[in-house]
Amino acid sequence: MLSVLKIGGSVLRDEASFASVARTLASRLAESGDERLVVIVSAEYGATDTLLAEARAIAGEPDPAALDLLWSTGELRSVARLTLHLRAQGVAAVPFNVHQTGLVAAPGGRPGSATVRPLRLLAALDETRAVVVPGFLAVGTGGAIASLGRGGSDLTAVLLAAALEADRCELIKDVPGYFTADPNREASAQPIEELTLERALDMADAGCDLVQRHALEAARDAALVLVVRSLDDQAPITFVRPHSISATDHTDHTTEHGRIDLFSERIYA
Repeated sequence: MLSVLKIGGSVLRDEASFASVARTLASRLAESGDERLVVIVSAEYGATDTLLAEARAIAGEPDPAALDLLWSTGELRSVARLTLHLRAQGVAAVPFNVHQTGLVAAPGGRPGSATVRPLRLLAALDETRAVVVPGFLAVGTGGAIASLGRGGSDLTAVLLAAALEADRCELIKDVPGYFTADPNREASAQPIEELTLERALDMADAGCDLVQRHALEAARDAALVLVVRSLDDQAPITFVRPHSISATDHTDHTTEHGRIDLFSERIYA
């Protein structure tokens, strides 16, 4: 079984959280027996904004190529740190850089049109059960580093999962999937167990940025099921599927918790 897991920057907040993620992944591999993991990591929480501020302090409007190169240092640091933590847990993880991952940016900078050359990843997975790769980044014109837009690690996960024909694509966040409202503001907010990709896209248009829109579009195009979850195995999980699963999948939902309008601006991650 091959699973692609994206670990977001909101999860990777400090050294303790890197260690916690490594322990969770090591435990998962020990329990599964035959599962292999491609783990996509974002920069540590806040690092991308810090690097952007650093670039703007030097040049008010930083050169895009130089900014992408600077940004890449955040993701690459996360790759190295998580790999080291995994090895400390006894997992023979292999770290990849941007050029090894096989993501090639599309001409014109259209993030969702990036392509994948997965041969190096497939070869590595023949030798180890865990490969750690940087999200958010691809190889552009002339071998330069190119970013895939803010939230681009979601897109990295979707593109790699499709190219590798993975059995599972999990986007691991600091919240356990989609909710009917902001659970930090409304105690009545309820987790949403299943969504269609089209519904998730409508929610993105209404202001819910839990999953990057380009990633949702790419998942729709690849007919890929997404699992949006937290690291907590006991927490709810949202499955985002290409097609409707049940007759309850309509614009207006009525449940024991009341009416849910999935197209209103009251949708939060």
